[in-house]
Parts: sequence; C-alpha cells; structure tokens
Amino acid sequence: MSESPLVETLPPVSLISDVGRYDGQPVKIKGWLRNKRSSGKIHFLILRDGSGQIQGVAARNDVSPECFERMGTLQQETSVIATGIVRADERAPGGYELSLRDLEIVGSSENFPISPKEHGVDFLMDNRHLWLRSANQHAILRVRHEIIKACEDWLDAHGFLRIDAPILTPAACEGTTTLFETEYFEYKAFLSQSGQLYNEATAMAFGRVYCFGPTFRAEKSKTRRHLMEFWMIEPEMAFAEQEENMEVQEQFVSYIVARVLEKRKAELCQLGRDTSKLEKVIAPFPRLSYDEAVLTLQKAGKEIQWGNDFGGDEETVLAEQFDRPVFVHSYPVRCKAFYMKADPRRPEVARCADLLAPEGYGEIIGGGQREDDGTTLEERIKEHGLPREAFDWYLDLRKYGTVPHSGFGMGIERVVAWICGLEHIRETIPFPRMLSRLTPHTHLTPARPTGPSVQAPGT
Repeated sequence: MSESPLVETLPPVSLISDVGRYDGQPVKIKGWLRNKRSSGKIHFLILRDGSGQIQGVAARNDVSPECFERMGTLQQETSVIATGIVRADERAPGGYELSLRDLEIVGSSENFPISPKEHGVDFLMDNRHLWLRSANQHAILRVRHEIIKACEDWLDAHGFLRIDAPILTPAACEGTTTLFETEYFEYKAFLSQSGQLYNEATAMAFGRVYCFGPTFRAEKSKTRRHLMEFWMIEPEMAFAEQEENMEVQEQFVSYIVARVLEKRKAELCQLGRDTSKLEKVIAPFPRLSYDEAVLTLQKAGKEIQWGNDFGGDEETVLAEQFDRPVFVHSYPVRCKAFYMKADPRRPEVARCADLLAPEGYGEIIGGGQREDDGTTLEERIKEHGLPREAFDWYLDLRKYGTVPHSGFGMGIERVVAWICGLEHIRETIPFPRMLSRLTPHTHLTPARPTGPSVQAPGT
C-alpha cells in the first residue's frame, strides 16, 4: 500500500477586516501599500485591501534577505500579496498587526501622484480616480453605503416595495429649464429629474412603493450643494396625507442617522465628525410654516417677501435655530411643481414640506401631498405650460380609483454630506458630475440652449 504524499498546507487568504478570526495563524493579504516607514532593521508597511487596513511588520531576521530588500523598494499604492502571522495588538488600528514572512509584488507603482501631503482641490478632482484610494474617501463612501442600506432596510420593513422608475422620460417633472435632452429615435426624450410620477402609478397598484436611482438636473449652479447627476430615493404612499408623510420622513431620517452612528462610528471618527450633534437627531422634528419662516428671515435681515422661494442662505438661517432637522411646510403654490395639492382651507399654499438639515446643509428632503383631482391637475398642467399629451397616462390615475397620496424624495449625496460633516458635496459620490466636470480630467465650458421645448411621443 503506497503512502499518501505530503500536502503542504497553504495559509488562507483573508480580508483585513476578518484577520481577527486567525489570531496567531498565518494568512495571506492581497492589497495595496498605503504607506511605509523603516528603521533600517525593521520595515513597517501599512497595507489596505478595501475592507480595512493593517500594519505589517518585517524584521530583517524574519524574512529572506531578498524579501527584506524588496520591501525597502516598495512605493505607495504598489499592489502586493503579503504573508504573515496575525498578532493581536490593542495599540494597532483594528486591534491586530501582521508579522510579515513574505511579500510578493503584483503591480508596481511609480510616482503615485497623491502623496500624504496637502493637495489643492482642483488637483485632487483631476485625480479623482486615484483620490478614491485615500482614507477619508474610503470613510465617506462606506458611510454612503450604510445610508443607502439603511434606507432600503427601513422601507422594506415598513411595507414599501421597490419598483424602479425609467430614466428616459418624455416630459418634465420639476421644470422644463433643467432638463438634459437626448434623442429617442424620431422623438425628443429627457433624462429623468425624478421617478415620482411613475411612482404614483405604482403606488396605485401596490400601496407603498419606492424607487432609487440617478436623477439629472441641468442647473447652472456651482454651489457646494449641487450636482448635475445625483441619486435619490423616493417613497410614495397611497391613502396618505401630508401629516402622515412628514411623520414617515422623520422616523426614516432618525433611523438612518442612528444606523450610521451604530455601524460607522470609526469612519465618522476618521472624518473628524462631531457625533454628539448627530445623536440629537431624534423624531419628532420641529415644524415651521412658510409664513413663520418668512418672518424669521425678515427679522434676520434677509430681503425676502412672501411668495419667494428659499435659497441656500435662507435655509441655513432657518435650520441653524434647531439642533435637528426642521420641516418648513405650506409653501406658496406658485413656488412648487404642478402636481402639489393646494390646501383646501387656504388655496394659495400647497400641502408640502422641505426638510432642512442643521449645520448649514439645507434641504435634504422635498415632499408633499399630490393633487388627486383630475380636473384640478389638468388645469395646473396647462398653467405650467406643459404638453397635456405627455401626461395622459398620469391623468388616468385620477380617473380610475383616485385616492389621497403623498411622497417625498431624499437626495443621498446631501444626506452623506450632512452626516459626514463635509464642506462640499463633490466628495459624497465616487465620480461627481458638476457644471465644469464630466470626467476627472474634463474641464467644460457649458454651452446649451435655455428653456428646451418639451415634446412627447404619441402615447
């Protein structure tokens, strides 16, 4: 009977976030070199793999001379496969370090442009595809992931069904001057400003629904709060009036903030976020009528009259009075979109609200009750100069079993900026589309016609 050949046991490949499972055991880490330092006899290598980072320590006597020399030549962002023994160390980030035994270079990295020193914003944006590898950008995008997951988990647990809305649409939802136009065979089409109108149709079928996807606004704005392409989550509810709508929003936002505080405390710490301010975000939220808001702004020296919409400066003045988000409700009908329902007791104002985040972050949610009367809605479409034929299907919703219904849209990027405490919205999304940027290296001089015509296929 022949003897079985000896089989060499290879160390398991582990994510850095899972190394605690292998304390005292050898593992392989596949990742990149974030940074290094050396005392001559010992190399200290900071390795990252997307799940986290760990310090690898290599003493001259613990590795071959060739390996020790190879470690000394490593440059920032070189990709490597590192083998070592996991050691618990409470002083180390994550509580573990790696006693290195071998290291293989997979891909070299010479003169990586983003060093640990300070860089200007334009330089970093030109190198956005590489800037994503930095510790702060990792933290921001992990918080973004948690926010999105929290949104979906809360909605799924409260009877909402995700039904995605189309991105190509035949007409405007939020105003004809902020549309991106494209060709749709022999017709004109536009990139979606919102999935809301389609959401209203699915709400009549399923009761509670939401859609989540990219939305597009051709706003010639360079403020720290605006992007041309952003992601929005939009719940819609049948048999729900505006008061219930606001209650859902405050419970929704309170849950999201609590979830991030629970799951992403380390990332908030990396960003230097004062989490004590987020801990105050607990429902119910204060409510401020538009009338009260105008008086508050006038007392603060703002030149604003009843009937004007609020800009970023006005939103900041209003929100800074509170330690949690505040609803501003009952805006003038003329400030809002055609589908907003007027208050029957006061027809000049709409049953709507904007939710303003504290600390100068402004509107994070816009929502309201939708007009459920077909005749009134048709008049509003005409008043706004929109083509009726593009909304035949939308008017059908008022002909066949109409009900009071409400909903809202929450911009993911603004929520990320607020929760992370970021100065500018450009860091909240992997590849921001701004007025002057289409790719990391593209600086554009926009030239587009204003007020595009709205034309719809014969549906």
